[in-house]
Amino acid sequence: MTSMIVAEELRKRYRGGHGTIALDGFRLDVPAGIVHGLLGPNGAGKTTAVRVLSTLLAFDSGRAEVAGADVTRQPGLVRERIALTGQYAAVDELLSGRQNLILFGRLHHLRPRDARRRADELLERFDLTGAAGRSAKDYSGGMRRRLDLAASLIRRPQVLFLDEPTSGLDPRSRNQVWAAVRKLVADGTTVLLTTQYLEEADQLAERISVVDAGRIVAEGTPDQLKSALGADRLEVVIRESDRLGDAAAVLARVAGGRPDIDPDQRRLRVPLTRDRVETLTAALRALQEAGITVADIGIHQPTLDEAFLHLTGRHTAATPVEAA
Repeated sequence: MTSMIVAEELRKRYRGGHGTIALDGFRLDVPAGIVHGLLGPNGAGKTTAVRVLSTLLAFDSGRAEVAGADVTRQPGLVRERIALTGQYAAVDELLSGRQNLILFGRLHHLRPRDARRRADELLERFDLTGAAGRSAKDYSGGMRRRLDLAASLIRRPQVLFLDEPTSGLDPRSRNQVWAAVRKLVADGTTVLLTTQYLEEADQLAERISVVDAGRIVAEGTPDQLKSALGADRLEVVIRESDRLGDAAAVLARVAGGRPDIDPDQRRLRVPLTRDRVETLTAALRALQEAGITVADIGIHQPTLDEAFLHLTGRHTAATPVEAA
């Protein structure tokens, strides 16, 4: 499969202060036609990687190629083939949505008629036709992000860099942006998505690279990263905290493994090494026979949050909540 983004042993040190190392042997290979996620907390190196790959920031050593062009030797060619949408919408709030897109079209040297035609196409594509004549300052956060995405697509880029595109958005706006990104990929655009949000990476990315301290520490599909933690597990919540030890002994006998205990939540977790349904049924029966009251019981897969914590020792940001 053709690689649209290749990075080999990229290193970048910021010279000011203590000379912070932003990228430390960063490697990446992104095939065409997918969303590839860069997942990591603030300061992990995600934004620096995007700025390097999009020619906005020079790097100290290594090699990078985007859309078939070398980032160092052919930066102009790279810029012709890519688009970048940053963390904040870069639209003129005094102009209408349609005027913004026409302006971007003219800046990309489209003829006036072609700029107007392309603006109308993108307004329809991003469900902004009804708001085309309104000032961008009256748009919601989600509408501004969609307008920003539309502006990035004026020249139909081969690669689109999305740097935390839903930061600060409410759930409805976030879902609208996700739908727009899926349409882009369906039309053949390759997307490199940086995000702190586990749900966003899980929903959009076909493959995920986990970034920590300027390097890739793990890579795979969301399911592969979760499965790195091992098998599914049986989770039990009991009502009496003073029976946690008794419950652990029961689960160890039934499930054949040593349970992890969360005393604050009165929760026990034990890996499943036997038949799922039989183990759950036997555990529930054994707990009842021991006089232990079960508040909740179920079988769970490892989560992307747990995988990230296992790989880096840190949590990512929580899923954004609806804005007030």
